[in-house]
This record gives sequence, structure tokens and C-alpha cells, in this order.
Amino acid sequence: MGNGMTMTQKILAAHAGKDAVFPGELIEAGLDLVLGNDITTPVAVNEFRRAGFDDVFDREKIAVVLDHFVPNKDIKAAEQSKLCRGFACEHGITHFYDVGKMGIEHALLPEQGLVTAGDCVIGADSHTCTYGALGAFSTGVGSTDMAAAMATGKAWFRVPTAIKFELEGTLPEGCSGKDLILSIIGMIGVDGARYKSMEFSGAGIRSLSMDDRFTVCNMAVEAGAKNGIFPVDEKTLSYLDGRAARKPVVYEADGGAEYERVIKIDLGDIVPTVACPHLPENTRPASELSDIRIDQVVIGSCTNGRMEDMETAHAILKGKKVADGVRCIIIPATMAIYRECVVRGYVTDFIDAGAVVSTPTCGPCLGGYMGILAEGERCVATTNRNFVGRMGHPKSEVYLASPAVAASSALAGYITGPEDRKG
Repeated sequence: MGNGMTMTQKILAAHAGKDAVFPGELIEAGLDLVLGNDITTPVAVNEFRRAGFDDVFDREKIAVVLDHFVPNKDIKAAEQSKLCRGFACEHGITHFYDVGKMGIEHALLPEQGLVTAGDCVIGADSHTCTYGALGAFSTGVGSTDMAAAMATGKAWFRVPTAIKFELEGTLPEGCSGKDLILSIIGMIGVDGARYKSMEFSGAGIRSLSMDDRFTVCNMAVEAGAKNGIFPVDEKTLSYLDGRAARKPVVYEADGGAEYERVIKIDLGDIVPTVACPHLPENTRPASELSDIRIDQVVIGSCTNGRMEDMETAHAILKGKKVADGVRCIIIPATMAIYRECVVRGYVTDFIDAGAVVSTPTCGPCLGGYMGILAEGERCVATTNRNFVGRMGHPKSEVYLASPAVAASSALAGYITGPEDRKG
């Protein structure tokens, strides 16, 4: 075959048992992990039973994480969780995470070592693309695909074409992976990478932390991408060391790999960036939005609830006070991160600043609970979507930002970048 393969295409070829795959080809690939949560798993379980399946393909390779409405917020949420618990118990699902053990799925799975480099993973949640940060192919699917995958251990894919993002330089002080991915989505649009693979490369990658990379890959789907993926380097291997039960398998793009387009980005040009309502592509520098008063700040989610995000928020909020009229809600993404925040004294400092700290949950990100907006209210959130009504009333507004911008805005009472904060 004359043309080389991208990193994603190599992983898919290996899992389909083929020497090579080409863009547009339909393949059936073996899966290393199948993921569901408390919203999508019940639908999958019902489909699984309706199809007449009576057993799962591998109880070690299915993860069910109760994280969206957990601890249960109402009767419906309680019924959904009960169904998941019953299924997990019936089939002896090893990786079942409930209250006290759970965390937000896309922060929890890497932390627990359930995904490693070279894996092929699907999850019945659109932000399953997060694990590309580990050099895995991972993508979100519907609950019917999840049902079939739980029974067979396989899924059908159309091999995606790719866009290559060549990163150079380093991010300026006060900027993070969130500012980078918001800038990229602002540049290419919410369908700029539709059903394509976003492949990151270049010397600039070395300067991005693992938490930065998780954030970037998490929001690949916000550009319409099938997946986002980073090459495996010493930071990846060091993160996986001691966590992942399976040995990482490292795939590299061929020199002759074909990309639909190559986009060069100097990380030094990135500024604190905010996605204004009602699309993630509607981006502007935070410094231009100081006329926008806010009612609420949410720091958490599968995009930005990791330890580095807590550190950033703490550095800004410690010893200060959240502005009058602003509700600041901080949600560590996993129990381990929550515990570390307690041990380090962050939780006390957050409370002293006038914020509340919640048990891990997706909660407000999808308008679930723990911070629903009323008509006309505005929220700065470190989450990933700001569609109409995403966090509550259809006439509320969500502004997507990094933890640094969110925490700075909580203190100011209006949108501001970390460098613009007075005092």
C-alpha cells in the first residue's frame, strides 16, 4: 500500500486484524473496553435483553460508571441506577463504580488504569474521545452499539480521515489545554472535523501536561471529530506506569500518512479564551468580555475537574472572596481528587472563599442538578457544551472557559482572564 496510515488508522487496523485500512473503509474491530453511565447503560441493558443476549463477552472489559445523576437526584435517577446495579451484579461486571467509589467517567477510567496506549475503546457517552490523550482510539457511540459491544466485544467503524495539528512553542502563563482546544474549535468550527480524527503532533506537545491533553481530546467531539489523539511520549508512559493493568502498545503515524489538512499552531499565541453562547465555536478572548456580569461559576466536569484544575482554582481563590451575587460550585472529578483536595486543605480554602464543594458528579454540566440556571442567568463553566438550555432555562447563558478564567471571574463578578484580575 503506497500511502501510510495515521496513528488512529494503525490502531483500528490492528484491532480489525488487518495489515492496513483506508479512509472510508467499514471495519469490525475488537474492543479493549466498553463504557456506559447511569443515563446510557439502562437503554443499552434493555436493548441487550431485547436482542436475546444472555451474557457479556468479558466482565473485565466493561465499565459502568454512575456519574450523571449520582447521588441520585430523583426517583427516575434512582430507578436508572438500580437497573445498572442489577445488571452489574447479574453479570459480575468488575469495573462497576457507584457512590463512594465513582467519579466522572472520563477522569475516573484513566486514573484507575482501565485504558492504556494502543487501546480501542467505545463508550455510550460522546466525551469518550478523552482517552486519545493516552494514545488510544476512543470514541462515543449510541446505547444500541454499547449493547452489541457488551455481548460481542466488537464494534463497526468507518475508518476516518484525519486533520493534523502541529503544535509548536509553549502555552503562556495563565493558559491551559482548555484555552487551546477552545481556540481550535473557534478556528475550525463545530463541524470542522466532522467524523475525522484530530491528530496532534509537534514539539509543542512536550510542554502540555497529561491533564491538558485529556482536556484537548475531551472536546474533540465539540469540533465534530470521531476522535482526538496524542502521540505517546515519556509523560504518557509515566502517567500509565503503575496505573494501567495492561502493557501499553505504542503506535506512531507513518511518515507518509495522509491528512486532509495540516494546521500549524504556535502555543505562544494562545490567550485565555471563552466560548460564548450558544456554541463552543463562538470564541472570544476573555479580556474582551468584562462587560458580562455573571450569576454562577462551575469548576468541574469531565473536561476540567482534574487535580491540576483544582490547583489552578485554589491558587486564584485562596484568601480571596467570591463576588457578592455569584454562586461558585466546585466539583472534583473523582473521589481520589476530592480526597486530595481535602488532604491539601483546598476544601477549607474554597469554603472560606465562599464556594461550595460537591461530591464527584457530572451534575450541572448537562442541566442535571447541583446548579441549574434560571431565566436570564449567566454561568461561566469549565464544562464542554453551551447549547441553548444546556444548564437549565432556555433563556440562560453558559460561557465555557478554563479553570483560571472561571475562578478569576468568580472573584470579579464578571468575565475576566487571570491576567486581568484586579488585585
